[in-house]
Amino acid sequence: MMKKGDRIGIVCCSNGQKQSYIEKIKYLETALIELGLLPVFSDCIYEKETVFTGTVKERVQALMKFYTDDGIKGIFDISGGDIANGILPYLDYDIISKSSKVFWGYSDLTTVINAIYSKTGKESVLYQIRNLIYDNREEQRINFRNTVLLGGNDLFRINYRFVQQKGMRGIVVGGNIRCFLKLAGTEFMPDLIGKILFLESYSGTVPQMETYLRQLQQLGAFEKAAGILLGTFTQMSAEKCIPSVEALVCEIAGKNLPVAVTEDIGHGTNSKGIIIGKELCLGQA
Repeated sequence: MMKKGDRIGIVCCSNGQKQSYIEKIKYLETALIELGLLPVFSDCIYEKETVFTGTVKERVQALMKFYTDDGIKGIFDISGGDIANGILPYLDYDIISKSSKVFWGYSDLTTVINAIYSKTGKESVLYQIRNLIYDNREEQRINFRNTVLLGGNDLFRINYRFVQQKGMRGIVVGGNIRCFLKLAGTEFMPDLIGKILFLESYSGTVPQMETYLRQLQQLGAFEKAAGILLGTFTQMSAEKCIPSVEALVCEIAGKNLPVAVTEDIGHGTNSKGIIIGKELCLGQA
């Protein structure tokens, strides 16, 4: 939990913000100040050459600078895209493991969040702080304030339903399915034994989801996991794809694995957060 007046670090470990987003980022800065937090922006926020805010080394230094600054109480990534996994081998996980700071990010930051858990056992939050300035900003700010500044649980309280079995319990790993699979075969992939595997996606329809789920199957994920929690699959839902992602998961994962669905976590501007690295109990577990 943070308190009013705390300084927080703002980073972009994945694709840089476009120069045309400067006013939006200023709006985010104002929103955070109004909530009582003091945002400190890294030197690697905006695109410099194509999607890059700087070299891999510069992006690593920008993030680690906040971890080593005792005045920074939390770290929030406002990016997404494709390139966050490039920093993983160069992070100082010893420093991260000894820090009390929590890293927040979503989408492509799935790679960083799961690497942090895999290498240090520390919790991170799958959540995009830019939701504080979008069309659901009033509710988002209430949930954020109540959770981050007042010690509540509003940002993590979700509705869900089971589509297979009736309960699951385990430490949560995962995030964006495409980005999570970038960790396959690396030292940064979490051990999936006994875990709840959370999965969501912004883009992709049936062929892409089939491919991702088959890769997870071939990694032994569904034999190891305690259950699967599905968030929103934006393009799949928008195009009313058949079969649905739920049907694909149940077919590929098998009938014995618990599968639950929530509409509260994903890429939508109304999305809540989920803590990666923390135990979660759903249903009759």
